Amino acid sequence: MTQVKAAAPAMDLLDERLRRGDGVRGVLGAVAERVRGGDLGVLPIVVGLVVIWTVFQLLNPVFLSSANLVNLLMESVSVGIIALGVVCVLLVGQIDLSVGSVSGLSAALTAVTFVDAGWPFWASILAAIAAGGAIGWVYAQMVTRLGVPSFVATLAGLLGFLGLQLWLLGSKGTINLPFDSGLVHFAQLAFVPAWLSYVLVVLAAGGIFVTGYSLARARRAAGLSARSTLLLVIRSVAVLVALGFAVWYLNQARGVGWMFVTFVALVLVMNYVLTRTAWGRAVFAIGGNVEAARRAGINVKRMYTSVFMLCSSLAAVGGLIAAARLAAANQASGAGDVNLNAIAAAVIGGTSLFGGRGSAFSALLGILVIQSISSGLTLLDLDSSFRFMVTGLVLALAVALDSVARRSRAAHGRA
Repeated sequence: MTQVKAAAPAMDLLDERLRRGDGVRGVLGAVAERVRGGDLGVLPIVVGLVVIWTVFQLLNPVFLSSANLVNLLMESVSVGIIALGVVCVLLVGQIDLSVGSVSGLSAALTAVTFVDAGWPFWASILAAIAAGGAIGWVYAQMVTRLGVPSFVATLAGLLGFLGLQLWLLGSKGTINLPFDSGLVHFAQLAFVPAWLSYVLVVLAAGGIFVTGYSLARARRAAGLSARSTLLLVIRSVAVLVALGFAVWYLNQARGVGWMFVTFVALVLVMNYVLTRTAWGRAVFAIGGNVEAARRAGINVKRMYTSVFMLCSSLAAVGGLIAAARLAAANQASGAGDVNLNAIAAAVIGGTSLFGGRGSAFSALLGILVIQSISSGLTLLDLDSSFRFMVTGLVLALAVALDSVARRSRAAHGRA
């Protein structure tokens, strides 16, 4: 009986306390029980963001200005999209060390075909994304057919595709993208009109309630526990108020960039795919126990192929966005800390390195943490050495919390 209770969905306990009218004390008790059971959720990331923002705001009042937050969000997008693909690979217990190189190759391929070869920009974009998908397919064949560890396969790709990027750029080293192109305009100058941003907030809050209510009805019809309507209403109202205030504040400056809206949309789509489809359930099953998933009839090889292709394709998209932000592709595209920041963002955001635990929102939350650190240290006029050290410390803490949470869940399940 104790094991069944420990394995129950964490939110069911909160719903039960609300239905019984236990009040705030009962709900807080349920939250405390979740934490003791190792179900930390997004709590560590949210607390970390609050601490980081508070410290940097005290050190420099410009940090939380609307203008700086707009820049922070826009700069988060390219690596955030790459991190979204890394989340998927980590969920199946694998790793891709080449996402930075793939993003740089994508930027170089787009610049060469669009500027030098004169292709339409949409054709150059499709070619770059297709190249990313093909790279992921190659990785999957090396892992599933040849038995090469993903660490080694993607490490080889990191080196090889960096060399291919340098070869494509040739002696010029840098290829500038036209400022009047749609891609550059989208990444630098396209912002959501103020009125439309509020409409999107209302639609987001309404969508959260409708999808949650539909799922709850389906679970009750099947005789399963479901979230209470009261909790769904509270959650939707909280989202409406929080997003409404955020949009109002950002509109004091340039507003919300369409590029960031696109990133959030990708996160929402990926969250739906991971939580509401058979493909997503298979991803979590493989990450939890690959042999059990295979015996349950899941085509593990096919799943690995789809995940690696998705990761490399998103890395290519991130590379396109980065090139558009800079209005150029050069030898440094995808280099430096892009690779490590993408992986760190996924882990800091709550995706387990051991597979089977995480969400699409890990990429969004993780990259906000990393970009906040970068922005804050830049405003303080500190060099990159401090950024690397602070980011490394945050990453170490995230992995340590994940390890502790895993032991807590195991102990809670045996109780």
